[in-house]
Parts: sequence; C-alpha cells; structure tokens
Amino acid sequence: MARRRNDKLAAAIAELGLSQARLAARVKSVAEEHGVSSVASVGRSHITKWVAGVVPEPPAARILAETLSRGLGRPVTLADIGLATDTEPEPQPVAWSDDTLTTLEMLGRTDMDIDRRQMLANSVYSVASLALPDDLWFEQAVDRARARRPLSNYVVTAPDVESVREMAAFFSRRDQKRGGRAGRTALVAYLRSEVTELLNGRFLSEDIRRGMTSAAAELAYLAGWTAFDGGEHPLAQRWLTIATKLAEEAGDAPLAGHVLRAMAHQAVDLGKPQEAVRLAEASLSSRRYAQACWRERSLLGVVYARGLAAAGEKTAAIAALLQAERDLGRADAADNEPNRVFFFAEASLAHETAAALRDLGDLQGAEKQFNRSVRTRRAQYARTHSVTLGYLGAVQAQRGHLDLACDTWGQALDAMTGVQSGRARETVVQMRRALSPFRNRPGSHAAELDTRARTMLHAG
Repeated sequence: MARRRNDKLAAAIAELGLSQARLAARVKSVAEEHGVSSVASVGRSHITKWVAGVVPEPPAARILAETLSRGLGRPVTLADIGLATDTEPEPQPVAWSDDTLTTLEMLGRTDMDIDRRQMLANSVYSVASLALPDDLWFEQAVDRARARRPLSNYVVTAPDVESVREMAAFFSRRDQKRGGRAGRTALVAYLRSEVTELLNGRFLSEDIRRGMTSAAAELAYLAGWTAFDGGEHPLAQRWLTIATKLAEEAGDAPLAGHVLRAMAHQAVDLGKPQEAVRLAEASLSSRRYAQACWRERSLLGVVYARGLAAAGEKTAAIAALLQAERDLGRADAADNEPNRVFFFAEASLAHETAAALRDLGDLQGAEKQFNRSVRTRRAQYARTHSVTLGYLGAVQAQRGHLDLACDTWGQALDAMTGVQSGRARETVVQMRRALSPFRNRPGSHAAELDTRARTMLHAG
C-alpha cells in the first residue's frame, strides 16, 4: 500500500520557512538537549521520509513537535503535524484554562501508572508551554476557585489543613536529605488520593478553603520539584504549573512566586535563559515579592540573577546577586517564615551565587563561593551538598587544578551515599567526562576516581 503524504507536517515546515536540512539540524539540537540519543542522527533524508508519510518513532515525533513549537512560537502537537495515533495519545501539557482539580487528579493518575509515566518521560520539556496567562487570569483565580461546587460532603476543618502542611514539611525535609527520588511515590499517592479528596470537600470558611488550597499547592510544588531533581523534566513542568494554579487560587502570592522561581530554576538548568528570566521576573512581581519574607525574597532574587547570568546580562546579574545578599541579611529567626524556605541560608545563597558567577565566566569567584557553600552547609542537606561539591570540582578542573578537583569529587561521591537524585547523578556523569582524558593512566588518582564514579553510576 502506498504511503500517504503528510500534508500537515509539510504545511508546518513550510510555515517555519526552513529547508529540510536546517530543520533536521534543529531537531538534532533539541534531541541532544534532552539526551535522546536515538534522534541524534536525524538528517535531511529523515525529514523527507516523514513528509512522504513514514511515521517516526515516538521520541523522534515528540522532538520534532517541540522543535516546530519553538520555531513557530506556539504549541505544536502531534495531531497538528499528522503524527498522533489512537494507540499512543500524546501527553498534553497542563493548560491554564483547564479545571485545576480535574487536572490534578489526572496528572496524579498518570504519575502513579508506570506505562503512562514512561510515555510522559519520553515526551519533551516544552518551552511553548512556559507562556503565562495574562494578569486577568491571575486576578480572577481566587473567585473561580471559590465558585467551584464541592463533589464531596466531607467538611474540611482547620486540623485537616494542618495535617496536610505537616506532610508537606516532612516530604520537603526528606527531599533535602535524600534527594527527589526518595519517597516520591508516597508523596504523589498522598496528593492524588487524600489531598484531592479534601480539595473537593466542603469548607467551613473561606480561610479554611484558602489554607487547604495553599497546603495542596505546596505538595504539588514538591511533586514537581522532586521530579525536576530526578531528571523527569516534562513531568516536573506539569506539576509546577498545577502548583502555581493552586497557589493563585489560594490567594497565596508568595507561594506562587516560589513555584515560578522553581520553574525559572529548571529553565536555567535546561539552557533556556530567556524563559528563565521571564519566569523569574514573574516571581518577583510586586505582590509576590512584597508579601514574601526576607529569606524568600533572597531566594527569588538569586534565581533571577542566575537567569540573567545565563543570558549574559552581567551588570544586571551582579546587581541582583547583591540585592539577594542584602535581603538574606535582613532575615531574622523571629520572622514568620513558611516552612518551604527552611533550607535557604548562607550556604544556599553561596551555591546559587557561584553558579551565576560560573555562567558569567568568573571561575575564580565561582570557586570561592562554592567553597563558601561547602563550608557553611548543614550536614543534613546531603543532596544539595553533594551537588555543590560536584560543581566545585568541575570549576577546579576548568581552572587546571585536576588534583584538587579529584579530591573534591571524591568528597562528592562520599556525600552521595544514600542520595537518590538525578541532579547529583548528573554531576557524576559530568565528572567522568572531565576525567576521560586521564582514565587510561593506571594507578593515577583520576583513573581510580573514574572507576569509582562508573561503579556508582552502574549501581544507581
């Protein structure tokens, strides 16, 4: 049977205005960015075959859709380019217009189902889905949530709210200690079942409704943050969007800012500086920044600085770093601070400052700040401590101090004992890349460290 030409795909490529060879180059770039090695060999002939009617494998199809989305400046789905199938419906991004609680239940179900979760894991982090709604959407969020009809007769009380907040605090501290992959299944199961049921209940007062919605937003944020730490970026993106929606429906402006800051952090780490700056600016909007405690203001500001640094805006980045330092200096133990910022102190500020300086090319300054972070980090924050050591070793290696870097990386591997974190694992991958020219020198410190790192990766 003759194949049928894919006119939808051909039309999208024509609208983009690129030759098939140039489109193939962009597809390869997006594939490499997401670590999809099976698509890294795409060339012009592949594009020609796809237009002619050959259906690419799922990873390639989604990479192609994301590439077209970026080029056209709008979301492009598999259906838009004639590549959706009945047997494998594509994972859809969370839309701001969708009902929040329905989306929460559906995403929780997807996250808990191995096959559905794998399908989502094979999708891509969508830059097009980072576009925020207009100001009116945010202004009306509380009223929309207040008008939602309850689906359960259960009456939600203040102790229910406190119970959910206690669970959020537990999972947050576990993440800092063990990494995002530790206990994440329990977190999502609790959020999908008990918390979703509470959100669908009846509230004794508007204060209780807001309190429960805010507590649920913190758990949704943790579901997103732990997915981000585990390297599951499309999943994290969806959870963080839902967390922002819940925070806005609760009227909790500082929490919404906190989640947008996490989205900016993810964008920086994935090499999307312009999107990171835009999200960070949204997190720093007047109501979100003004209502936040000083510690949280510092956290928002330092991630903004990281976005600016990655975008090459040195003067603005340095100014933002100085402001973040001043804000943290004004924090006081007597402040009424939310639990979500318990971890952010001098060590965290130094870590993020170092990352910004590294991206600005100031390796000496970055090494100094990473050392400051290592020196001031509390022992219980093992995940972040191991990542800091990994970054510090990389900077030392870049500066030509290989022996010192090997010592630091050895400490990083020590700190990773019991940690389940995709970010920590990635520092080991980068460590091995830096050590590759030296791994064939038997008996050398570098060769021994590389062997240890390889063993750790295989065990993980």
